[in-house]
Amino acid sequence: MGRLLLLVLVVAAAYLMWKAFGPGSAQRYGTLKQQPPARPEIKGPDDDEEFLWNIEKNRFKERRAREEAERKRREEEERRRRREEG
Repeated sequence: MGRLLLLVLVVAAAYLMWKAFGPGSAQRYGTLKQQPPARPEIKGPDDDEEFLWNIEKNRFKERRAREEAERKRREEEERRRRREEG
């Protein structure tokens, strides 16, 4: 009786292992390597990451240019003041 029970348990274990890890199990459990999602469709300029990045980059450059111009203007003003005093 013990041998028969052991045989039934081995067969049951083999069957469960086959169902869990056998052919088609990846599809059943969703473990197939999926392709990376396609780049989302761009519907307008506000959806395009590269476009938004370029806008941000251009704004940064313009701000730096204004700051640099202001700094140069202040330095020039300071030089003129020193010349007038000295």
